[in-house]
Amino acid sequence: MIALKTFKKGGVHPEENKISAHAPIQKLPFPKQAIVPLGQNLGAPSKPLVKRGDEVKTGQLIAKAEGFIAANLHSPFTGKVLKVDDAIDSSGYRRPAIYIDVQEDEKWEEGIDTSEAVVREIKADKQTIIDQIKQCGIVGLGGATFPTHVKLMIPDGKKAEYLIINGVECEPYLTSDHRLMLEKGEEMLIGIKILMKALEVEKAIVGIENNKPDAINHLTELAKQYVGISIQPLKVKYPQGGEKQLIKATVNREVPSGKLPIEVGCVVSNVGTAVAVYEAVQKNKPLIERVVTVTGKAVKKPSNFMVRVGTPVQMLIDAAEGLPENTGKIINGGPMMGKAITSLEVPIVKGSSGILLMKNEESKRGIPQTCIRCSKCTVACPMGLEPFLLAKMAKLSLYERAESEKIMDCIECGSCQFTCPSNLPLLDFLRLGKNKVGQLIRSRK
Repeated sequence: MIALKTFKKGGVHPEENKISAHAPIQKLPFPKQAIVPLGQNLGAPSKPLVKRGDEVKTGQLIAKAEGFIAANLHSPFTGKVLKVDDAIDSSGYRRPAIYIDVQEDEKWEEGIDTSEAVVREIKADKQTIIDQIKQCGIVGLGGATFPTHVKLMIPDGKKAEYLIINGVECEPYLTSDHRLMLEKGEEMLIGIKILMKALEVEKAIVGIENNKPDAINHLTELAKQYVGISIQPLKVKYPQGGEKQLIKATVNREVPSGKLPIEVGCVVSNVGTAVAVYEAVQKNKPLIERVVTVTGKAVKKPSNFMVRVGTPVQMLIDAAEGLPENTGKIINGGPMMGKAITSLEVPIVKGSSGILLMKNEESKRGIPQTCIRCSKCTVACPMGLEPFLLAKMAKLSLYERAESEKIMDCIECGSCQFTCPSNLPLLDFLRLGKNKVGQLIRSRK
């Protein structure tokens, strides 16, 4: 058995609650109407190419990337464009989106391979791979939604040595990546080989926490056929899925403050992204669907669904046998980093990993008390920051000082708030501070 590894600095151990881990991926029926937001990646929103009344096919390009950090959008359904208008997103804001009236009789854009047959031979060269990933609108499916083609464009003077694949899924409750590794393992490994070819690296490491022994065993066996790919079991510790923590755990390298993984010769990608890359390069299939976990302690049927982008959250909850009466909050994501949503009409987007229905008693925050300077938040912080101090600076609008204290290094994992005995909303203030400091930094350029 390979020795278990983990990162050293900080981290916490929340209750895992992986209650949907044994629920196979099911395909969700189509909605009657889909809402496809234009801003589904980290960076600039896409520019719509369609207008009201246009007929669209499944997989058709409907919005083009604008700017360097941006991603194309494709129609998840066959149907007619109802309008291009604002829609409420998961953050509660109204943002531009394309409304599509969905037809049951599906017609795919020409050239897309919709068969289940696994295509193993990789014919595309490095540049073709990057171009195809860009064309198909692939973004990171671990949560950040950074455009994948940009990540593969290594800056001059830098060299990638390792491709590190995130199969950790350390966020409590979520199991979409776990099921994907079990059910699409070979497609994932071919996707990894494609990414290795694009990056010109010889080594790829798939990091998986040892609470998923079935995935570790399954992929270890499959990986014997794929030269250069190794499976690394990891100790269970949150937030091991953070890319800097994963790099430290797998190859024992530390990314300097304010720098990207490529500084230490690493590129990190998610298992879902690897499957999407396989489909883009081998099948010419754009990113129009993903696996989403619907879960919670009171949910009658915790499930993992393959869901088309634009499907309303309400449909996923209905498929999991409805909203429990004692639901206090509906969280987009997991309990540590996820955010509460205000409407069940919010659509699933490329970055949606799970819908968590929290019971009323679980969802209530404790009453904030005075900070007792216990330093638990500092000990828990995986980035070596002082969350109590940064939160105070954000509260007092001391943004330049917060910048000097490295607030932008915060990965918003919530470990500080999880450990705080005074129930202080540390993560809320850190997010506010990061937003304001980010605005300051951009205003100087």
